[in-house]
Amino acid sequence: MLDIIKVVFIFIFILFLLRKKINIGYALVAGSLFFIILYPVNFNKIPETIFKGLTSHTFLNLLFSLTLIKSFEYSLRQTGLMQKMTDASQTFLTNKKLSIISMPLIIGMLPSLGGAYLSAPMVDSATKNTTVSKEEKAFINYWYRHPWELILPLYPGIVLASAVSGIPLRDLILLNLPVALVFFITGFFLSMKNIGNNYNNVLKQNILRSIYSFIPIALVLLFVIAFKIDLSISLFLNIVFLCIFFRLGIKKFFEIIKYGFTIEVIVLVFGVIIFKEMLQFSGAVEGVAKAVTLLGIPHIFIFILVPFLIGLITGISVGFVGSTFPLLLHLKYTIPYEISLAFVSGYAGVLISPLHLCLVLTNEYFKADMLGIYKKIIPATTIMFLSALIEFAILRYYS
Repeated sequence: MLDIIKVVFIFIFILFLLRKKINIGYALVAGSLFFIILYPVNFNKIPETIFKGLTSHTFLNLLFSLTLIKSFEYSLRQTGLMQKMTDASQTFLTNKKLSIISMPLIIGMLPSLGGAYLSAPMVDSATKNTTVSKEEKAFINYWYRHPWELILPLYPGIVLASAVSGIPLRDLILLNLPVALVFFITGFFLSMKNIGNNYNNVLKQNILRSIYSFIPIALVLLFVIAFKIDLSISLFLNIVFLCIFFRLGIKKFFEIIKYGFTIEVIVLVFGVIIFKEMLQFSGAVEGVAKAVTLLGIPHIFIFILVPFLIGLITGISVGFVGSTFPLLLHLKYTIPYEISLAFVSGYAGVLISPLHLCLVLTNEYFKADMLGIYKKIIPATTIMFLSALIEFAILRYYS
């Protein structure tokens, strides 16, 4: 029981730092120091433990994946493909409802802070001369930015979950895919009910002329899911392809690569790995696992509640993954569909968190009633989580 109290104290300390806007990487490093203070550890072995973590395949793979995600995003903006994807959606999505959600969907493909503020005026424009309320507009803009975080390897949360758990990224994406589909469909049931399905004719050549802008992102997914190529390699190959195709030159290529190597990303990866190693090295994991067993708490409750609460408090996916997954992974032998459920549960907390930046920016733009937005977000999030729970039950029954 004492081990649970110690670990809870460390989590509270990390959450306190996050509320003070401290980078999650720095917060995890600071939290790691408490394992040395609260547990009797062999100080002589600490450098060896840290060195082992920082030279592991997990650290290197995670570092290159997260840095190249930023580089890839930058290359899409530098080549103008991001703008072309946005224009393309307006060209061939002639269904009114699809046209409305296309902007947050497309801009949401790239994990850029403040992206919700960019798509909000587009949703506002697409819903002019309709009876859609401000709260419904805000929900559409917010909700349809976020199905990608469950399945798209451009988002650091799912990449981090795969790296820390050791579950192949492809497997985690496929497990989350049914939940992402439910996520997408749920939005239609909770919004745009009074908007008709109007269709207009559009020239096929316009579609063909615009569709090529989606090829780089499609290739990333193809390499990772179909050919099981590491995300870092897939991203690097796509960046090389874009630089050659658009004749950007070697100088621009190195500028794009350099763009991804920010101190924030390096500190994030460093913090996650150090926190993971110190959890194990201090003996905290074994102590918590023993306490949970003695108390008779079902492991599945911990896999659901702990990520959810941390996601709710932090409002960011890397927050709940980086701080809770290292602990969850050592409680028992981890099965992929359990990690998928833990990820969805944590993400549910992120979606309804009042600290979620996208929600804050969306509400600020539309000047909507927050309670009115929550009346749609909470049912939608509940449906998403229930679909993950059903998938978990089915896979557990037949495994």
